[in-house]
Amino acid sequence: MSSAAPTAPDAAPDQAVRLADQVNRRTRAVRLPAAVRRHRADLLVALLWVVLAGWLTQGLWPDPGGRTLALNPEDQALYEWFLAVDARALLGDFSLLTDLLNAPDGVNLMANTTVIALGIVCAPITLLLGAPVTFALLAAANLAGTALAWYLLFHRMLRTRRLAAALGGGLCGFGPGIVSQTNSHLHMTAQWLVPVIVWLVVRLLRASDPGRTPAGSARALPSRPDRRRMISSAAGLAAAVTAQVFIGEEVLFLAAVTLLVMAISYAVADRDLARRALPGFAGGMAIAAGLALMVLGYPLWFQFAGPQGVADGMFSPSYFSADLSSWWTISPLSIAGSDQASRLTTGPAEYNTFLGWPLLLVTAACAIWTGRRRLVFACVVAGLVMGALSLGPEVVLGGTRTALPGPYALLAGLPVVDGALPMRFGLALLPIVATLLVLAVDRALRSTGRARRLVPLAVAAALLPIFPAPLPTAARPEVPEFITAGHWKQCVRPGGVLVPVPLPTPKEPWPMRWAVAANAGFGMPEGFFIGPYGRGGTAAMGTFKQPTSALLADVARRGDLPAIGDEQRRQAARDTDFWGASCVALADDAPHADALRATLEQLYGPATRIADAWTWRV
Repeated sequence: MSSAAPTAPDAAPDQAVRLADQVNRRTRAVRLPAAVRRHRADLLVALLWVVLAGWLTQGLWPDPGGRTLALNPEDQALYEWFLAVDARALLGDFSLLTDLLNAPDGVNLMANTTVIALGIVCAPITLLLGAPVTFALLAAANLAGTALAWYLLFHRMLRTRRLAAALGGGLCGFGPGIVSQTNSHLHMTAQWLVPVIVWLVVRLLRASDPGRTPAGSARALPSRPDRRRMISSAAGLAAAVTAQVFIGEEVLFLAAVTLLVMAISYAVADRDLARRALPGFAGGMAIAAGLALMVLGYPLWFQFAGPQGVADGMFSPSYFSADLSSWWTISPLSIAGSDQASRLTTGPAEYNTFLGWPLLLVTAACAIWTGRRRLVFACVVAGLVMGALSLGPEVVLGGTRTALPGPYALLAGLPVVDGALPMRFGLALLPIVATLLVLAVDRALRSTGRARRLVPLAVAAALLPIFPAPLPTAARPEVPEFITAGHWKQCVRPGGVLVPVPLPTPKEPWPMRWAVAANAGFGMPEGFFIGPYGRGGTAAMGTFKQPTSALLADVARRGDLPAIGDEQRRQAARDTDFWGASCVALADDAPHADALRATLEQLYGPATRIADAWTWRV
């Protein structure tokens, strides 16, 4: 047969491709609704957390650039500056040592809580809409993301009922401590990777156990450790730990200490598991540590020993210790809280231990009722240890120092440990307490007696008093048009140094908002940061003031005109040379603006008016 007619597959190849694409599209169209239906309960829980997070941060909307968190605006100004600097990585302008603050020395970003990973991920939002929008989004997203991550861990890993998991996730994401930290501490509220780290550690442990019980089996079967799962768990753990370092090292430290205490406690309660799994588990952790150090080695060295790095903590453990009575007190940021309770802590961002007596009593009852489970024992031990460490080196009760040493005194002075505030050890109690409540509620929901209703009702009643109220906000002063309209480019090149008057300080960092509004397009001297300016090169907040900066700060505070002579003018020239400044700017809304302008004209000569600011080229 010599027919030249093509065979069927070759007759219309384009048509075959189109048919295949149609089938694939139909398959995807079927799979997506099916996946939504299959996970609709989880999606509803996620939606609940998003709505609650939005409600708590509602004061920042719809104008994040015009609103600020009223209880800690200084730190918000700092974190918005961090986000603006982090976003410059998208433009190819990023270094672990930035000269955009504290000119000319710069700031070590690793030595500060700069949330680098979040800033880079959110860089498009920051560059398009501004750092205040990114800050507001992260403030809400951290709450919702943390709650959702813990919910999934409780539901998937512990295989608890969704109601129980939702109660636990809600406490982890919206408990008093984390809501308090939402007052501008983005590095402390971004805890959604912690459940991932916990899951990977547990996965590694299970894979390391040669006597594990396979899924669907009623008894343990002798086998070898699952090396493939061990390696994948170790690699995943290294990745999660690395990411968390660039989000918030203190959260990682608290999680590591808590997991260490729980691991030791669990090993004591289940010695057979410890004997079986310890060799493989230790090997997996060594692999994870090695992989993480391959990435983190240089950044950590840079943090502690690099330029402008610090190797010690700058906060007093005695001052930042939890008051013992704060544990049974309800947070002022909860619906049942009182403002009088604020005297028991250092500030509105540190209500870390305010769980309230109803929750403490119900948690203790749940731990006893749940029974002698190894996980319950590990949680109770870890809770007691972390709670005790939060009391600091000396126990304080009702605002009075008792002279009784706290367990933290045994750790004081240790490297890394002294960088963590004792009272923040109390934040670890949220997931610990949540785990105990989840186990109790899940057991109750699986029973048929009175406990099926009584336990969930008791837990709900204990959680109700600490339900959070919306965070207080206030209007923020507008940034001068000189900055927002880009007029600053007339007297300083992008990346150059602009000297705002008065200069920013840790207590009054407001001029740093100028740089934020310009997407960190210029640097400035001094500012709000952590650097090696303490005694002997130890950590300190901010830097030394140059004589001209101190002079201008005094004029801004008092409004008095100082005597200006040739020596002051020479010193002003030396200071601007030291800063590498191109321009000095005074906005119309500066405190005692007329006195400052008169002083600056004596120092630098006649001013040039640009928009709503007076400027001096230097």
